[in-house]
Amino acid sequence: MYRNFPVCINTMKITMPGVDVYYPAVYGLRNGCIEQRINNEIMNLAYKMIKEQGYYENPNTTITGYYEIKTNERGILSLVLNNYAFSGGAHGMTIMESLTFNIETGKSYSLKNLFKKDSDYVNVLSDIIKEQIAERDIPVIEEFDKISPDQYYYIADKALVVYFQLYELAPYAYGFPQFPISVYEIEDIIKEDGPLGKMLY
Repeated sequence: MYRNFPVCINTMKITMPGVDVYYPAVYGLRNGCIEQRINNEIMNLAYKMIKEQGYYENPNTTITGYYEIKTNERGILSLVLNNYAFSGGAHGMTIMESLTFNIETGKSYSLKNLFKKDSDYVNVLSDIIKEQIAERDIPVIEEFDKISPDQYYYIADKALVVYFQLYELAPYAYGFPQFPISVYEIEDIIKEDGPLGKMLY
């Protein structure tokens, strides 16, 4: 049986010249190997983001980062890492990435893993997002067609939140476009034993 109570979180820090990045680490899990696997994946993502932002190519780059825990219940941990990099110019650049884990197994989930195998989740979610773009009058850079099969997402309470990077969908000033979708709206395609399935009840 999965744990109903939250997993314990420590705040870790990456400190290098010009870098001040915080990221979470879990502790107190019954299985030390699973705990290490989860923490390694989180840490690897934190370092990957630093690399992607050009830190090692440009010695003038400064990076600050923080994290948010979006879900920590019912055996599911969903978190977001945000990094802001500045290397000169009018403004810096922020990237946002996320991870979702089953803390009993250590498994992390891409978007497709949340849904039944033959479900048309890409089009189902894309149609909902199109409706939200219209309802919220979001100024898109170009007409939105559909999400990618491995689109960025996190889980928050009883919602799947699909999001886009800066400039990916809307102008910079709009920030990260985020689209919360109730688990009950997509209940028929959710994999029952996956992270969203655990949020249904």
